[in-house]
Amino acid sequence: MNLSGKEFPIPAKLKSHGPARIIAMCNQKGGVGKTTTTINLAASLAEYGRKVLVVDFDPQGALSVNLAADYQDAPTIYDLMMNVSMDPHMAIQQTEVENLDIIPANIDLSAAEMNLVTEMGRERVLEGILHKVKDEYDVIFVDCQPSLGLLTVNALTAAHGVLIPMATEFFALRGVALLIQTIDKVKARTNPTLQLDGLIPTMHDSRTLHSREVLERLQEAFPGMVFETAIGRTVKFPDATVARKPITQFAPSSEAAEAYRRVARELVKRGSAA
Repeated sequence: MNLSGKEFPIPAKLKSHGPARIIAMCNQKGGVGKTTTTINLAASLAEYGRKVLVVDFDPQGALSVNLAADYQDAPTIYDLMMNVSMDPHMAIQQTEVENLDIIPANIDLSAAEMNLVTEMGRERVLEGILHKVKDEYDVIFVDCQPSLGLLTVNALTAAHGVLIPMATEFFALRGVALLIQTIDKVKARTNPTLQLDGLIPTMHDSRTLHSREVLERLQEAFPGMVFETAIGRTVKFPDATVARKPITQFAPSSEAAEAYRRVARELVKRGSAA
């Protein structure tokens, strides 16, 4: 759903790639479309010729499953975090989407917080990994787990910006203030250049008064930070998940696919992507 009727131009082709802008996809509330947004926004930017890397930073591994990555036998982000001398390229996999690569994750990642708690510089482990590959990509998305623990702090410390996929529901709205507090703490302590790149309304149903009111409150609380496109509910998203494809490939002419393309174009226009 285009909230303002404003259109954003198709991004110009790039003559070269890198260094990447690293964007943490965060929301400590689960079920708000965070992984869906990561997949489809990344695929849309890849469609526009951007070299994109997505990092599955959630032990549930939904991003890896959805992009048909090998997360059982191949090296994962957990292996990279536990062995800082390991070459990140050993864990990077190409997806079926041109220009889109992934570092997968699995349940092993759930042990990372416990294993890192006594390590020096534990907030900067992911930053060190991504530093080795950032010159090869235009955008790196880190799909965070729905919590505000050490993994999320690692993602925020490594990132240049934060995108918050935000369901237009009252309970989702309540958690945003806590996330903003965490972002401010990371800025104060480990990453002073971290920016809030914006909030992406998801799971929006314009037919209901509740969705419209939450969206209005979001726009009032974060003026200029809410993206112009709200991602609507559709059965095509779960169907695309079953097919293990981004919506831009599963149903390329659908409104859902075009909505994510609009978000991608706005992200470039905002200067948050190349």
